[in-house]
This record gives sequence, C-alpha cells and structure tokens, in this order.
Amino acid sequence: MRTQLEKSLCSGRVCDLTPFLVMEVLERAQTMTRQGIDVIHLEVGEPDFDAPPAVVAAADRAMRDGHTHYTHSMGLPELREAVCEHYLDRYGVSVDPGQVIVTGGTSPAMLMAFCALLEQGDEVVVSDPHYACYPNFIRFAGGLVRKVRVLEEDGFQYRPEAIAQVLGPRTKAVLVNSPSNPTGNLLSPERMRAVADLGPWVVSDEIYHGLVYEGTEHSILEFTDRAFVFNGFSKLYAMTGLRLGYVIAPRAFVRGLQVMSQNFFISASAPAQWAGVAALRETAADVARMRAVYDERRRFMIRRLKEIGFGITVEPTGAFYVLANAATLNPGRAADSLALAFDVLDKAHVGVTPGIDFGEGAQGYLRFSYANSIENIARAMDRLERYVAEHLRA
Repeated sequence: MRTQLEKSLCSGRVCDLTPFLVMEVLERAQTMTRQGIDVIHLEVGEPDFDAPPAVVAAADRAMRDGHTHYTHSMGLPELREAVCEHYLDRYGVSVDPGQVIVTGGTSPAMLMAFCALLEQGDEVVVSDPHYACYPNFIRFAGGLVRKVRVLEEDGFQYRPEAIAQVLGPRTKAVLVNSPSNPTGNLLSPERMRAVADLGPWVVSDEIYHGLVYEGTEHSILEFTDRAFVFNGFSKLYAMTGLRLGYVIAPRAFVRGLQVMSQNFFISASAPAQWAGVAALRETAADVARMRAVYDERRRFMIRRLKEIGFGITVEPTGAFYVLANAATLNPGRAADSLALAFDVLDKAHVGVTPGIDFGEGAQGYLRFSYANSIENIARAMDRLERYVAEHLRA
C-alpha cells in the first residue's frame, strides 16, 4: 500500500498502477530463502535454462569486437532482417525490416505501441484472465480496459461474438495473447481470423511462440496487417537477463515509434542484439531440446495437480504455465487466491501465483510454472499434496 505522502507526491498515473502480485510472492519467497528456508519456485515465468551456447558466444564476440556503442534506434539491420526471415519461414508472412523496432525487452515495446495507438479514453479489449501487466500499460498510455471473460471449459479462448458485444466508438484495439499467460492455452486459427475481422486494430503478444507442445501457434499477421506484434527472446531462447524484444508495427506508426525509441531508450543493448541474431539463426537444436523438457514437465505437472484434486478442464498446450482451479478443493478458501498463495508459501514452502493477479476471471485459481526442474516440481507437488490434505480440502 502507498502512504499518503507517496500519493501526494507521485503523479496520478503512477499511483494508479497496481502491484505485480507474482513479484510480491517472489519477494516474500526470497526473504524466506535468506532465512534458510527451502522454497521451491513455481511462481515466476522465467526459464531455468541458461541461454544457448551460440547466444553466449555471440554476445561475448560482440563485446570483444567493440560492439559496445549505440545502434540505430530501431535496432541492428541484421537483427531486424533475421526477425523478418523468421516470420517468413515460420508463418509464411512477409514483413519489411522497416516495420521492426527492436527494444530492450518486450515491455518497452508494449508501452511504446500503446502510447502510439491510444488517445485519452480510447478502449482496448483484453481477455479476463490476462497477463497481469496489460491493464497497467493501457491505462498508463491513457486508455481504458474493456474486459471479456474467457472460460475454463472453453480452453480460455476468446469468443469473437463476446468481443463484438463490447465494441464501441472508442474501441481502438483487441489484445490477443496466444499461447497465453496465465492459461497456457492457444487461440484457434478460426477464432483468430474472426477477431481480425472485427475491425479494430489487433495487438498480438507472441512472446510464447515456439513453446507449443500440441497443435500449432499462429501469428496474427497471417490474418491481417492491421496489427501490432510483440515478440522477444526471453522465453523461447532463455534470454531474460539480456532484455531484448521487438514490435512489428503497421507502417503508419513506425516513425512515431522510432521517435519514442530515440527519446526514451536511445537503443537496445548492442551485444544483446548480436546475441539475438544468433538466437534466431543458430539455436534450433537448443530450442527443440528445451521444448521437449518443458513438455515432459508439463505432462507431469498436469497429472499430479489432477491427482491432488485441482480442476483442469482443458489441458494447456503452450507457454510453461498451468492455471489450476483451486475451488474444486475448497471454494471458500479459493475465493481469496492471494491469501491462498501466501498460505501455500508459508506452510508448504512452494511459491505459486494467485489467480487474482490475472483478473477477476482467475480468482479461485492458482498459476503454476513448470520452468523448473522436474525433480523440483515433483518435490513441490508432494509438498502441495500434504498442504491440501491438511489445510485446504473441504
């Protein structure tokens, strides 16, 4: 909670920001670790793998070769070309390098895109549940969030007809995230096409592309060019600390995004950008290996969570998350997922993310990340099973 002094000094747009609750859980867990408590982390969506060797070598080579200076504000031409090659090879869509703006992680790309797209009071349609930070990006840029509930029994997929019901004269965009955080589910190509046909701009967060274990992910660019695409290197290539992402933008917005990049960020890290080129062109075998390990963990975690009694109606097939319904165990306790998550941490020493972090549609749920070793996941599931038997089962 902010103090009255903080509220009086900080701008309203800063005071209106809501906490990222998974970080609150993580920070409590880190305090417990410093106290000597063995905490198993299933809360944070960060790969437990190191970056592939080709990525590390490229970053090291860039440093040794003197690539320690500013780059073009839109990013290295070599990296933007590699991004375009990737989208052509993977999705069959042609992207001009002049539409790619490289950023220091995907979050700055989101902030710039919403600032370029939204006037004060414009609306963006967002699924509920959704990635926790989306509403803060939108509101910080002056926009309003229009939420559309997506349901567990429908695989947490958008229903285009439900989106159509909330469209109004100030609706500027519909935000799509497939594979999704927190649900791990994919939006079908039929529904994606239907969303693209609704009329507003589509903002597509594709950061978990490549981490799909059943079915196939699709880029929104296969269905429309009235779209902003966010992507990056943190998840698929285990490069979170290198802070590298990008936005593919409609041509009319590129100059505005470039000017924002010049003013606010100057450029992304040069060594990280060279590492990104290597990631796109030299790491296919590493990515395939990591994906196979994730899939093994995914299947194990889903099985154990179901055995414990959590509800999982439609099994997630992408990203590295399981959003599990705790209300199947105890509706009353699950009604406050934040309190439940901290209780699990305090009593079972397992870090999990409260569903409320992702909107009212995920209240009563807990999100589990399988970006941890299968040995640690097994230990965490055993602890969770004991916790449920002693404290949660109705």
